This record gives sequence, C-alpha cells and structure tokens, in this order.
Amino acid sequence: MTEQTTDTDVKLPEQAPALEAEPEAEAVSEAPVADAVTTEAPAPEADPVAEAPAAPAVKASRKPLLRAVARWTAAVLVLGGVGTGTALGITSMERTEVPGLATESDGRWIYPKLSLPALPADAPRPFTEGNDGEIHHADLRRLLLPAPEGATPDPKLNGGWVGVDQFLSQYRTDERPELAEALKESALRHIAARGWTTPDGTTTRIHLLRFNSVAFAEAFKDDAVQAGATTGPLLDGVEGVQLDGDFPTAVSVPYTVLYTHVELPQNADQTRWAYIQAGDTLALVTQAREGEALTVPFHQTVALQNQLLG
Repeated sequence: MTEQTTDTDVKLPEQAPALEAEPEAEAVSEAPVADAVTTEAPAPEADPVAEAPAAPAVKASRKPLLRAVARWTAAVLVLGGVGTGTALGITSMERTEVPGLATESDGRWIYPKLSLPALPADAPRPFTEGNDGEIHHADLRRLLLPAPEGATPDPKLNGGWVGVDQFLSQYRTDERPELAEALKESALRHIAARGWTTPDGTTTRIHLLRFNSVAFAEAFKDDAVQAGATTGPLLDGVEGVQLDGDFPTAVSVPYTVLYTHVELPQNADQTRWAYIQAGDTLALVTQAREGEALTVPFHQTVALQNQLLG
C-alpha cells in the first residue's frame, strides 16, 4: 500500500558550452572577413568598371547571415536536447513522483513479503492429498500474519502462545462463561495471537485456535461463536452487529470458509471482525478504530491471513 526515486537530472551544464562558445566562433569567423576587405586590390579610380566587383561584398554580407543561422541552429539543438531530456525524465518517473499526477493511496497497508513456514519431514499441507484430516502441521505461530510497516506491536500479543482467558477477553463479559465451557468440550490444542496498532489508531488482533480435528473446529465455529449469523456472542464493547456483505469474493481461498462482521455505528469507535475456518484451525481477526473501522485495511488483513491458513 507501494517507492522508487528516479534521477531526472538532464545534465544541462553539459549542454551549456554550445552557448558559451558562441562569442569565440564569431571572433574566428570575423577574421577572414576583415582580411578580405583589407587585402582586396584597389581598383583604378578612372575605371568605372573597377567599382563593380560585388562578389567580395556579397561574400562578406553572407557571413553575418551564416553566423545567425549557426546561432539559431545551436540554440534549437540545445533546447531540443533540454526538452528531450525533460521528457525522458518524466516518463521514467513513477506516477506519484510527477507533480499534478500523484496517485493517492487506497488505504492498503504495506505488509512484509509473506511465505509459508517449513513443514516437518514428510508432513503434507492441510489441503493436499494424504491429509484427509486437514491438519496444519506447521507451527501455528508461524502462520500468524506479521504486523504491517509502521505499526506498533502489542507486547501482550507478540506472536506467541496465549491462554484461553486472553482469547475470551475479546468478548463481552456476559458471553465468556458459555464460550469457556464450549472450549473445554472442543478439544482445543493451543492458541497463538498477534496484535498491533497502526498510526491511524486502528488496533488489530489475530487469534488462531487449533483443535484436534476439523469436526471440533467446525462445531465451535457453528455452535459456539455462530459465525455467519448476527445472533452469536458479541465482542467486548459491541452493542449491535451486521454481516459485512462487501468482502470481495475475488480473494477467496479454496477449502476455507470466511465470515465477516461489522459493528453497527452506535459508539465512539467501531469494530470489524472475521472468522476464518481452515481445516483444524479457526481464526478470529478483529480491527477497531475510533470513529470508523476502515474497510480496505480490514479486508486486506483478513485476505492475507486467510491465504496463510489455506
């Protein structure tokens, strides 16, 4: 969300000698003219025909004309060189570097280059042949989306393991007991989490919950948090919710399911959250911001986290 500086110097000083050398060229060209005038043999005064030698006069009169043409030609060449250099400089620049042609950011964040973590020997990816249980054999902490450029990491959610209580703290107090009971019955293995805050005040938290099987992950998604419905448990501070129908379908990831929610605008801040189920793992991605939780960075973050799990 984009950074290249292009040298647009057309090196005009190298073109300057063409103009600076012009007086010297005039001095050289004037010498033959003076010699032609002074060395011409004088005609007899009594011979009227002797006053007719017009060729030298014409020859002398053409010199200033030639010099003027030379000066104009040199000027045109220099200006042409300057114009060409400027044009090449502009066309080689990024659009955002040209005054008047700047393209504003669409709101996406700049994330580090993403890559899937290495797997244990002979361990398949979750949605490949030979992994019917859709199990994530990679270290769950390595599947967490990293913080974007310029973000301040949350020291409590630093990409490591967290306890059940920390995960439950994302929900309203009255919702926590029932969710805690559901986690006890769902064969939860562990939870990894990461959080950060961007300069615009958006707070992001990502929790990855890995269960013993796909069946347990699906049951917790459907019965406990009721992902995809507005009747499920609400996040802390949220009073009302609606489904987010604007998520771009073009960024869907095969074999995963995704549900996005947005808080109704009732408070001073707003929260967006999404559930992603990928095999034996369920992700909760939340973003909150004073005023309005922006759509673009939320969709971007959810899409990237989904790709890491798929």
